[in-house]
Amino acid sequence: MITTSTLLLPSTNPSNLSSISTITFVIPNPTLRYSVRPNIIRPITAAAPSSTRHIRYPLLDRHATKANRLRFVRKLTILLLSKPRHFLPLKILSRCRHYLHPTCSLLRMIFRYPAFFTLFYSPTSTTPLLCVGLTPAAVSMASEEAELKSRVAEALALKLQKLLMMTTHKRLLLDKIVHIAPDLGMPVDFRSRLCRMFPERFRVLDSERGRVLELVGWDEEVALPVRIKERLVRDDDRLIMDRPLKFKKLMLRKGLNLKRRHRDYLLRFQELGKISPYLPFKEALEAGLAEKRACAVVRELLAMTVERRTLVDHLTHFRKEMGLPNKLRGLLARHPEMFYISLKGVRDSVFLVEGYDDTGNLIEKNELVATKERLVELVKESKRMRRERRKDTSYEDGESEEDEADDDDEEEDDDLDYMFETGVGDDWEEFSDVQAADDSFVIKDEGDAIKESVEFWSNKSGGRLEGLQVW
Repeated sequence: MITTSTLLLPSTNPSNLSSISTITFVIPNPTLRYSVRPNIIRPITAAAPSSTRHIRYPLLDRHATKANRLRFVRKLTILLLSKPRHFLPLKILSRCRHYLHPTCSLLRMIFRYPAFFTLFYSPTSTTPLLCVGLTPAAVSMASEEAELKSRVAEALALKLQKLLMMTTHKRLLLDKIVHIAPDLGMPVDFRSRLCRMFPERFRVLDSERGRVLELVGWDEEVALPVRIKERLVRDDDRLIMDRPLKFKKLMLRKGLNLKRRHRDYLLRFQELGKISPYLPFKEALEAGLAEKRACAVVRELLAMTVERRTLVDHLTHFRKEMGLPNKLRGLLARHPEMFYISLKGVRDSVFLVEGYDDTGNLIEKNELVATKERLVELVKESKRMRRERRKDTSYEDGESEEDEADDDDEEEDDDLDYMFETGVGDDWEEFSDVQAADDSFVIKDEGDAIKESVEFWSNKSGGRLEGLQVW
């Protein structure tokens, strides 16, 4: 039933203001139900399930946790190595808190790793300043790593070439490559040196969005997927006799049980066969193989990394250039037979499953992995030195089990590379005439360091300190 209502309004005609006009409204019956849009019955397709339950894999989660703990050491080491004498005053270093992301005070974080960093007084014409430097062991390890990366420069250039060949327009912004560069094993100065050492492969150009790395020519010999050594087959996966399987088999890691619908989807996805990650995106889209190509591209990116892992956020930077879906995380979760997403840390990591064996160890280890293992050994040495120091002193040095557990919650970030574009300022150069190796200025006790830092940060005039904001 429909009812009408009449509303009387003054006329808008200026010549006859006394006239009245009527407007009639149609009011529907509130008891009737009206559909804004008709019900559309959509056919049930054989697409992947909309949501998948995350199943933890502790053997790979431990690698993400370990990488998270090394973040502060790695960033501060690179920052100090960028200076001529490998040290910085604590006053200048405090401006880099946004990039270092310490979980506690910067001074306490430095004392947490005595095998890497040392504190000493740098005497000036006015008052001594507290400075942070590298230990001889840290300098030696960094020099060996730099020498190794210079020897494998051609292999690193090959990775950049393969990266460009997977893009749609055969070019990439250098600011985007920076995010995944540490995982690929690139040196810190790869934008200024490595990208210009091989002009026959790629070149650096200026664009409106910044500097881009462009591919010079296509090479069919390079457009081949990275081969990874196959893992050993478990005894329970071995066949009794060599004959074709009666039923299709999906190779999954131990403890991973999928729903039947999800398993059937992966079996049909496996029947599509292999596809090259260097296939143009338009051809794969026309053939209905867009997701198959996207999985191949992500697999190729992870296979080129040193540890067969990277952050999920790093992959999202290449969605537009490499034809990856907007919901990239959903793609990774739909294919647990290829990828594993670790939720350890603030930012999630993605692993290439075929790069690890059943015990969670890398199947293939190169020389760059060995340098990181030495970094882990120095971290363990720092922990041993802290324990010895606590035994020798009669007071607590501020280190506790809670401080050590804070390493698990550190956020892994990649903004440190931008620091070398702008620098931390030139005002620290006035202290560079002092040698850090003078034992008379080395601080061996954290109590004296904390006392010195309190005196250093106090403002005699009672006002706020200027020039120390995060830049």
